[in-house]
Amino acid sequence: MNHWSLRSRLFVLIIMPLVLVACLAAAARFVMAERMSQQLYDDTLLAVALTISRDVVLSDGDMLTEQLLDALTDALGDPVYYRIEGPDGRFVTGYSDAPPRPDSAGIDTGIPYFYDATSFGQPVRVVTLREFIAEQDFGGWVTVDVWQTKGQREALSLQLFGQSVVLMTVVVAAAGLLVWFGINLGLRPLLQLREAVAERSAGDLRPIKRVVPKEVRNLVGAVNSLFARLTEAFALRDAFISDAAHQLRNPIAAIQAQAEAATTAPDEAVLRQRVAELAETARRTGRLTQQLLSMDKARGRSDAENWQTLNINALAQELTIRFAEQGMRSGIEVSFNTSGEPCPVFGDQIMLSEAIENLLDNASHYGCPNGGKVALTVTFGPEDVAITVQDNGPGIPPDMHDRIFDRFIRLNDDSSGGCGLGLAIVRKIAETHGGTARVLESQRGALFELRIPLAGQREQP
Repeated sequence: MNHWSLRSRLFVLIIMPLVLVACLAAAARFVMAERMSQQLYDDTLLAVALTISRDVVLSDGDMLTEQLLDALTDALGDPVYYRIEGPDGRFVTGYSDAPPRPDSAGIDTGIPYFYDATSFGQPVRVVTLREFIAEQDFGGWVTVDVWQTKGQREALSLQLFGQSVVLMTVVVAAAGLLVWFGINLGLRPLLQLREAVAERSAGDLRPIKRVVPKEVRNLVGAVNSLFARLTEAFALRDAFISDAAHQLRNPIAAIQAQAEAATTAPDEAVLRQRVAELAETARRTGRLTQQLLSMDKARGRSDAENWQTLNINALAQELTIRFAEQGMRSGIEVSFNTSGEPCPVFGDQIMLSEAIENLLDNASHYGCPNGGKVALTVTFGPEDVAITVQDNGPGIPPDMHDRIFDRFIRLNDDSSGGCGLGLAIVRKIAETHGGTARVLESQRGALFELRIPLAGQREQP
């Protein structure tokens, strides 16, 4: 039934129980018809037995007349046979080969006894009646056996059963038509909803505002939620494409111009100078591309399934050691400190590594361009962990403390060639993890803080 339509499934689920009930009702009706026909014919057979016994008494033990037997056969539809025994079990009249009585048959005076037997190779129904007849020549206890074939009573049972089958078929057919009509009428709002959604264009992600039955309101709400997430995802994609196109246009044009200039260098010294400028521009373009991809990755991994419990202290220490190995070539002195009882956090290791690396890289490019000191401190509190990165550079003006985290924002005297995305990535990753990123007041240099909730303080995505 998985490939059936909802209309067909509902119709089958409703009609099948009706068909089952109709079959059970027809079977019950057949049993009742059998009992009713047997009761009717048994009563008639008893009346015939009484008639025969009276007629034999009046005729002094003679057999019934042909006219009476024919009249009984015409009235009952099946041949009637009889046997009469006088006192002491002597045969009086009728058919001598009567069906044998059951061994357990108990014949009481005045109470008819019915049983099934076989006579002349056909199934018959027999009634035995014992009566006392006060008559001078033919008197005493008389036993009357009357039997009849069962063709008509079986025919009556089948006729009643057939009528029941026809009636149940008509009822089920009428119910099927009504159910089909009712299902189509009940599913009309869903069909209208399907038509309305099918008529939408590929870019139409507006919420569905049609009136629908309450059973599918949750489904419509889920679809609207999906539309909202898709709209947000498309907006982020468009923003990334716009940012990438805007930011990469000038560097690519510069690379092209510098490459063309290098091909027309008048001598080797000029050629080397132009190639060096080309390499620096390519390096900056590569860094810009990497930062754009990191920004988009931070946007798209907020609901990632690979979040896990992390040792943030060990992660920060590993990244600091790696940064120190690179900073030694530039004369940067790096230190690492931890305070508080280390506790794990729940998050994305790649994103958190990206945030810490951007803070260290920001300190290297802007705080220590010609060498200096960078200190990374991990401070564990009761609910969160604070990762601070401090340099001994010129610092950040107070009015730029919040704006510095916007995309493509650089200080006026910034000559490092940065693209202004590193701190925006840090803040986006912090917000994704339910934390914050900010600039703290410092007596020397710039002091950045990344604060992340500890594991158990925030719901897992």
